[in-house]
Amino acid sequence: MSFLVSLLFLQAASDMGPGTPPYARPGEESVDPYVADNRNAGASPFDGEGMAKAFHGQDGIRRIVDTMVEASSADPVIGEIFANHDKIRLKRTIFEQFCYILNAGCSYTGRDMAASHKDLGIQKADMNRLVEVLQRAMTTEGVAFQAQNRFLSKLAPMRRDVLQK
Repeated sequence: MSFLVSLLFLQAASDMGPGTPPYARPGEESVDPYVADNRNAGASPFDGEGMAKAFHGQDGIRRIVDTMVEASSADPVIGEIFANHDKIRLKRTIFEQFCYILNAGCSYTGRDMAASHKDLGIQKADMNRLVEVLQRAMTTEGVAFQAQNRFLSKLAPMRRDVLQK
């Protein structure tokens, strides 16, 4: 983790006030401590700024994440997986992850994929459904099909850390 990221993270934590647990931002529930590291995002970022532009920068990425999380939470097939999650933290960390991977100027402060999904019982059909929801969110944002596929190709190897055996 770079010194600047560490410094910013410590500053954010100190701004939360006394009694606020670490690894939570205002409005978020606490989680067990871990080391924040961009490698936890599960994929390396794309080169250049083409993919960030294809996703309409950070604003577009945020809209995609918001749409995906809300649609997933309301989905009759996978909604129960999201029922007891801190949606504020979930949206923030997925945004950071996507933004980092798309090379849109973000760092990822979330846990690694295996720790993030431990004991959720996610099966292949659940993951497939989530990909469909993400594809709809990207299409709604106007992300070209080719850019969607390039992004999904970056995310695909994470399946092994997310799925329950």
